[in-house]
Amino acid sequence: MKGLILIIEDNADNFYLMRYLLENQGFKVIGADSGWLGIEMALYNIPDIILLDIQLPGMDGYTIARRLRANSILTNIPIVAVTSYAMAGDKEHALAAGANGYIEKPINPDMFASQIMEFMPNKNKGETT
Repeated sequence: MKGLILIIEDNADNFYLMRYLLENQGFKVIGADSGWLGIEMALYNIPDIILLDIQLPGMDGYTIARRLRANSILTNIPIVAVTSYAMAGDKEHALAAGANGYIEKPINPDMFASQIMEFMPNKNKGETT
């Protein structure tokens, strides 16, 4: 297994596509469809990376990223915003909230897994410890 990825995404089709692409590359994928559940799952499972939609019901991805960063257990886990927010300043806003990276939707299925690998803590080994 290459690593555990938590996807916080409320759109079932988007979640399915990301999960499919990542599992085919050897990742284990878990998901949450809300910010509160995503934070709980991150604390319980301690993923290697978190993929975070920005437009979520109840709590936006910026707030979720700040809350994840505020928790000492999760502070070093890479967060990648995967979002349709693609206006000027959106990437900078996501990075300022605590994201390490930013991928625009629609994702490119041919490149998605390799884009995620760039943020994996042990990307050079291809495996997590």
